[in-house]
Amino acid sequence: MVNKFFGVLVVLALQQNVWAQTNPAGDYRELPDPKPVNQASWDAVKDTRLHVAFGTADTRYEKRNAPDNSQATDSWKATAWKGERIHTQLVLWSTAAQSAVTVQASALQDDKGHQIGENAITTGFIRYVMTDGLNKDGGGCGYRKPGEFDSSLVPDGIDIIHRRDIAAKSTQPVWLSIQVPANTPAGLYKGSVAVKSGTATVNMPYEVKVLDHTLPAPKDWSFHLDLWQSPYAIARVYGVKPWSEAHFKAMKPYIKMLADAGQKVITATIIYDPWNSQTEDIYGTMVKWTRKKNGSWVYDYSIFDKWVQYMMDQGIHKEINCYSMIPWNLKFYYYDEATAKDTFIVAKPGTREYTAHWQPMLNDFVKHLKAKGWFNITAIAMDERPMEDMKQALAVIRKADKDFKVSLAGSYHAPLANEIHDYCIALKESFPEDVMKARLAKGLPTTFYTCCTEGFPNTFTFSPPAESAFMGWHAALKGYTGYLRWAFNCWVAAPLQDSRFRTWAAGDTYFVYPGPRTSIRFERLVEGIQDYEKIRILKAEFTRTNNSTALNQLNSILKPFEEETLKNTPAAQVLGVAQQALNNF
Repeated sequence: MVNKFFGVLVVLALQQNVWAQTNPAGDYRELPDPKPVNQASWDAVKDTRLHVAFGTADTRYEKRNAPDNSQATDSWKATAWKGERIHTQLVLWSTAAQSAVTVQASALQDDKGHQIGENAITTGFIRYVMTDGLNKDGGGCGYRKPGEFDSSLVPDGIDIIHRRDIAAKSTQPVWLSIQVPANTPAGLYKGSVAVKSGTATVNMPYEVKVLDHTLPAPKDWSFHLDLWQSPYAIARVYGVKPWSEAHFKAMKPYIKMLADAGQKVITATIIYDPWNSQTEDIYGTMVKWTRKKNGSWVYDYSIFDKWVQYMMDQGIHKEINCYSMIPWNLKFYYYDEATAKDTFIVAKPGTREYTAHWQPMLNDFVKHLKAKGWFNITAIAMDERPMEDMKQALAVIRKADKDFKVSLAGSYHAPLANEIHDYCIALKESFPEDVMKARLAKGLPTTFYTCCTEGFPNTFTFSPPAESAFMGWHAALKGYTGYLRWAFNCWVAAPLQDSRFRTWAAGDTYFVYPGPRTSIRFERLVEGIQDYEKIRILKAEFTRTNNSTALNQLNSILKPFEEETLKNTPAAQVLGVAQQALNNF
């Protein structure tokens, strides 16, 4: 019976996915929740009116059950720096169907007449997506058979459609976000949000205390954010030809979301399928390799150049990471002019075939990058590759140019510590103190990543939302310059309805949804990055003014942000205490 039910869900997902791919910004139908309803939660609701309350950004409110009254309040009080984006959730529920529900926030105003305008305040209905859970070992890796994991609906995507019908005995959360303008005078700002259904309106008051601190614009954040982009997923979902004008137009709002989060890195592919088809959409190559009849090589960088320039025009221009000289299947594709067809070789780093294939390309690539003025910000990038393979690849890279930068997301290899420009290690690993100090003194990107391995903290669609914000605090604790996650938008087959994937925990492959729609996870990730920037600014101020007391207090706040803490204490609890203390400075 369970398998039959899941089969129906899959059919529904596929049917809706066909429509969603022709209109990603349109409305869509969520899948039914396979979990049973707690009827007692609705029996406790004694009337048919629309109930509205402020909740918390830390809770994923169940659609099928009425919220617990202990989770709800009739007002919201928040604190923010100038230039900061803050948020919470409203929770709507009723035993009767509610039609054409809208949510509208008014401007916030202090007692001196200063305002935070309506255009700085956004609301969005939070949509429900199918998720699963961790594997038997407590992680998120490994092939997932249908029906093997406990699946349920969770709220995550934040809609761009501003009017919704709410079914009877259904809970609907709403995301409320305030982008405090950088020029806002410090003070206490009050306003309200109006929730309308039919002829009834519920006004919910809230207030924001703006502190006399200013957060820089995202483009000026020091945090080295590296979320890998997939142009190919966008082409598939929008039904457009890759690298066409329509493709670039479709990608623009997604890249803006990344830039507004402080993204620093452009993800470029210089070979076909560097990750062995591990995503729904295979990554193509942005460089066309052609072996001429006489055995010489020609490289066409047209797509690479368009992509890089496009990303730079959107404000992402610190680093270009080119994947990969060590693909997971060690296959290297090219067009063979003699046979007039695409083909490939399989070559392991260190072999004659490998060097013969890569040395001409890298020599040519160096010349091209220098001609474009991009050489100093470009890195040949690898991920989770063995040290010996890295050393062999490095020898070829250094022969092309001794100053060619290299990026690695993977394990810490001591012999490579001084060779890698952008070095990102797994959450459970660490750099030796002297290595960390030397890298930071040189200004080298030195970051950490999470993937399917970690049960927590993580950014799956079932992960507690506060764990996304935890990343920024963990980076601040350890002294990292930023954070990497492998997939910004590697969408699954039906990303709006079903975040599950065949080989990893649900949500591992993407942060944002077609539309474009942001998500609770993405917004909370940015929250943690903002906190990292606050900590950096305050540390610099306390150091400059020799305020050792405040500096010690700040360092003390950071101490709980270890992975081990989450074994016994929820991320939301740790984060709430720390953020309150941070805003007291």
